[in-house]
Amino acid sequence: MAASKSLLLFLAFATAAAIVSAHNITDMLKDYPEYSDFSNYLQQTRLADEINSRQTITVLVVSNGALSPVVAKHPLSVIKNLLSLHIVLDYYDPAKLHKISNGTTLSTTLYQTTGHAPGNLGFVNITDLQGGKVAFGSAAPGSKLESSYTKSVVSIPYNISVIEISAPIVASGILTAPAPSASDVNITAALEKAGCKTFASLIVSNGVIKTYESAVEKGLTIFAPNDEAFKADGVPDLSKLTNAEVVSLLLYHALPGYTPIGALKTTKDPIDTLATGSAGKFDITTTTAGDAVTLHTGIGPSRIADTVLDATPLAIFSVDSLLLPSELFGKSPSPAPAPEPVSSPSPTPSLAPSPSPSAKAPSPFAASPPAPPSETPEGSPANAPTAEAQTSTPGSSAVHVKGSVIVVVAAIATTMISSLFLY
Repeated sequence: MAASKSLLLFLAFATAAAIVSAHNITDMLKDYPEYSDFSNYLQQTRLADEINSRQTITVLVVSNGALSPVVAKHPLSVIKNLLSLHIVLDYYDPAKLHKISNGTTLSTTLYQTTGHAPGNLGFVNITDLQGGKVAFGSAAPGSKLESSYTKSVVSIPYNISVIEISAPIVASGILTAPAPSASDVNITAALEKAGCKTFASLIVSNGVIKTYESAVEKGLTIFAPNDEAFKADGVPDLSKLTNAEVVSLLLYHALPGYTPIGALKTTKDPIDTLATGSAGKFDITTTTAGDAVTLHTGIGPSRIADTVLDATPLAIFSVDSLLLPSELFGKSPSPAPAPEPVSSPSPTPSLAPSPSPSAKAPSPFAASPPAPPSETPEGSPANAPTAEAQTSTPGSSAVHVKGSVIVVVAAIATTMISSLFLY
């Protein structure tokens, strides 16, 4: 009884949490043309996907007029770092901004999670000044508070808040530091350094590296199995594959487009790979548990172990097992032929009662050998409900969720919670 109550309570809170966890930053900003540049950069850098995958976050938006002079003539990789400093991994609304303990705080930003931010460069300083003014700036020593709170744009309380600030937050060196250019990246060297030497050798010896390099300009994502993955039990003998099949297998480990970890977390539909074409679908699906992302091929799962490189428009990840497409490894052996019927003398009539007409006959497949174990490909679940932006007046907050979804989910949560009191 107690276990049942605990389960119902857990499901109720999980369902209720789903009401406030769905948001879409692009939809939130679409009715605000003054932030169109900021929104477009979020989409180009795929930071929008990262924002949508987070449950608690604050986005510090800047108007087109204030942003354009700062980002002009900078490559997309540098702009991505700058915007990452405007994505705070905490919830701040106007009320909370004016209740900061001791008047000032250092809050973690998405830039800090990239591993490219030394010292306090990935933190933002938020200070409640006298007269109700709230200032923002880099947390790096010696930085000035050159931006201030202007207004609240939209919000879903304790989930996501979008706040306008007067000017971009520019950390020391963030615009001048040399940004990695995807076209200059030595893919083979990056893979070898990350412990993926076997995979690097295969793409070179089979000529696939040329395909990778030609695809970088338009965007490329690589899933490179580490060296241990090739030593695992059950790994197929690649020497038994034809040259064409080996090439298809290696192309299957790359996506045509820049897909960073945040985008992988929010993707619900099957994803095409470089191997997708007339020979078959050769697609993958993803599932997310917390910050862990798992790739599914239809044969077996493979977990993303680490980010080797994230240099827009190139992303390289190491994975802990070989990706095996069902088009190459999903063929089940032919079932054994049914035994020839054996004639036998007519049995002596039995006095036992005849079986009931409703009795089930034994399955004709009982003698067939079982198919080899395989992972059932996950279907394409319906997209999660997205937040829809509502117009808000300056200084106010607006809640953005689909009404029908709230009603349905809230009803489910209410029913679950009510059930607790019926035991």
